[in-house]
Amino acid sequence: MSSFQFAHPWAIFLLLLLPLMAVMRGHRGKDAAIQYSGLSLFGPLLRGRKVQPGGWLSALRYFALFCFLIALARPQKVDSSTQVQGNGIDMMLAIDLSPSMEALDFHKDGQEISRVQVVRETVGQFIQARPNDRIGMVAFAGEAYLMSPLTLDHDWLLQNVERLNVGLAGDATAIGSAIATCANRLRDQQAKSKIIVLLTDGANNAGKITPYAAAEAAHTLGIKIYAIGAASADVAKFPIRNMFGQRVYTTIPVDIDEDALKKIANITGGKFYRATDTETLQRVYKEINELETSKVTVKHFQHIKEYFTWAIYPGLLFFGLEIFLMHTRWRRLP
Repeated sequence: MSSFQFAHPWAIFLLLLLPLMAVMRGHRGKDAAIQYSGLSLFGPLLRGRKVQPGGWLSALRYFALFCFLIALARPQKVDSSTQVQGNGIDMMLAIDLSPSMEALDFHKDGQEISRVQVVRETVGQFIQARPNDRIGMVAFAGEAYLMSPLTLDHDWLLQNVERLNVGLAGDATAIGSAIATCANRLRDQQAKSKIIVLLTDGANNAGKITPYAAAEAAHTLGIKIYAIGAASADVAKFPIRNMFGQRVYTTIPVDIDEDALKKIANITGGKFYRATDTETLQRVYKEINELETSKVTVKHFQHIKEYFTWAIYPGLLFFGLEIFLMHTRWRRLP
């Protein structure tokens, strides 16, 4: 980034003295070329107009002073750059998009909202809080689908977060497949820390690999899993369509397999969290953000180009021209 500045900005304020000096000199008049004990005989001459050469010489002097003060302020162009070096974390987010994620057991501003709505908002905030990490995302239900590979382009990643909707990946819950898909994306990475943040509101009931086997494989690859169970404590309000196509509500039980999620987290050295409301879910992601921190070194570089000579040379020219004219063409009587 480039910017223009003055190294000594206080010198700019000295420019205000130039018009003051000009006014004071104008009131006083120029110095007489010949000194007399009395000037009464020369009254008509003194009341006459000042000679033009004196005005030009004064102007040259003020131009010279103006240039010297600008040079004293040291105008300069600054080209700055920032280099960020750090050992980031490679992270895969596994988001459950099974039909039960439409349950309305979370609240925001006093209004009921679905689980998937609050997850979209909370995951978006989590991504924005980690600008130095490569983050990818997998959506799962009956199948696990890659929504985004590991990337530092978080703006693009956030666009994919907004696309998280129930129905993208089937009707069941394949937790093992989600873990395996995330682990496969992380296995060849060289980051100092590799983690999976798994969020689900149910129990594994689909997929060709069990959650425990997938967790063991992740542990072998040096991957840590943070598992989040997101749902209310008992039953949840759930929207359905009746025989007339109208939207009505019923209740469904919460069937999070907490024991399985705890075991998955323990196998990999991670941690299990239970989130029963919006505030708790936000605190969970905030705690994970604090547990898994990136070490970043920021270096600032500046290249400064000085422009004071652009003012000195014209100032010397005006000053030299004044002296030259004062002793030649517009020389005063001794």
